[in-house]
Amino acid sequence: MKPLLIALFAIAAAPLAAHAEVRIDAPRGIGEAVLHAEAFGAKGDGVTDDTRALQAAIDATADKAGTLVLKPGTYLTGALFLKSHMALRIDKGVVLTGAQDLKAYPRLPSRVAGIEMTWPVALINVYKQTDVKIYGDGIIDGDGKVFWDAYWKLRHEYEPKGLRWASDYDAERARLMLIYGARRVEIGNGSLDNPLHLKRSGFWTVQVTYSDNIKVSGIEVRNNIGGFGPSTDGVDIDSCHEVLVENADIDNHDDDIVIKSGRDADGLRVNRPSYNIVVRNSIIRAGVAGIAFGSETSGGIHDVEVYGLKVVGPTVNGILLKSAHTRGGDMYNLNIHDMKIYGVETAIRADLNWNPAYSYASIPADVKDPPQSWKLLATPVPHDEGLPHYHDVHISHIEADNARAAIRFEAYPDAPLKDVTLDDIHIKAKTAGEIIHADGIHFTDTTIDAADGSHVRLEDARDVTGLNAG
Repeated sequence: MKPLLIALFAIAAAPLAAHAEVRIDAPRGIGEAVLHAEAFGAKGDGVTDDTRALQAAIDATADKAGTLVLKPGTYLTGALFLKSHMALRIDKGVVLTGAQDLKAYPRLPSRVAGIEMTWPVALINVYKQTDVKIYGDGIIDGDGKVFWDAYWKLRHEYEPKGLRWASDYDAERARLMLIYGARRVEIGNGSLDNPLHLKRSGFWTVQVTYSDNIKVSGIEVRNNIGGFGPSTDGVDIDSCHEVLVENADIDNHDDDIVIKSGRDADGLRVNRPSYNIVVRNSIIRAGVAGIAFGSETSGGIHDVEVYGLKVVGPTVNGILLKSAHTRGGDMYNLNIHDMKIYGVETAIRADLNWNPAYSYASIPADVKDPPQSWKLLATPVPHDEGLPHYHDVHISHIEADNARAAIRFEAYPDAPLKDVTLDDIHIKAKTAGEIIHADGIHFTDTTIDAADGSHVRLEDARDVTGLNAG
């Protein structure tokens, strides 16, 4: 198959530079052989544990470089590991349902919210494999409420002890799909007319880490079913390059589509950026941010284009840049354009001191033998290394209505948000917002219609030009 070429804007400190081409190579070596899971004993009756039968079918399919097909039914299963040079086709009427017992998800080396650690794997795993395709208009259901409930229970125990920062790591949960150390992987059915349905993930829904040439196209994510699934990000792109996410319809309880690159001392040690990424033509219905960068930014993020997103409330933020003063990282050449945003709390936000109770780890003095993950999280980061740097960001052609705040930017005096251009931005909001610790914020053709009559408040904001806040 021919590689997919995606236009990616490279942003310079002044005007936009010429288009660059990002090459997404399709999976290779998948032949015409078709194998059927029932031939390996898979029942699909919703009661039988089909894990062994499905894994045997997967292994045989990979040996023949073919496609595995399942007859309509509900397949109860633990973790499945797809292999190189194969496709998994999940047709309409097929439901893969995740096991409720965490023991069904082996613990393997991974990265969890920016920290390398051993953790339970996902329901569907492409772990250090190449040339894999997962498609069809069936359902992958994590049945994750048991993991949500365990997380909330632990968090309620931890927060009074000042351990909010440890909750997401200690409450081990099954992800829905993990693409780790992989190349040339396609996920989805290509279109929102008949997407691959992903629902009720126990933790992040599609996590793509240390991988390249990844295409996610034509997925529907529904994680707010039977409760609010905590930390059920839609698509996480984590220290990857050559990635396309498109035609996604996401309703969850955290970041919807987010680009990351590691957390604090451990992320700085790994030092792997995310770059050459396109996110486009998707619908965001609920979550923390329609498109987010961070908060794990330690390896840096650059050369990203986002466009064609429609973001509606109760999503909290339309566009979100975030980090913390222990993260570090260099984030630049970010081009976000042609978005429609409605009913959110903040239309465009940069918060580089994100969620302090989560972002900053401090081990209580009475804990004498903390877990290794706590030690990693609490490892001090030198001040200069910890400051994140967002610069050379271009945001354009944004329409937002019924927002609570139009713009909220806040960075640091010694690491300001720098060289941001906002062109053709039109926002109706209850209040205008503020810009704090910034240097070089340039507006053109921008209107902010604030119901309370306010204008954008400036604090330690240098070289702010062209702002019409009335």
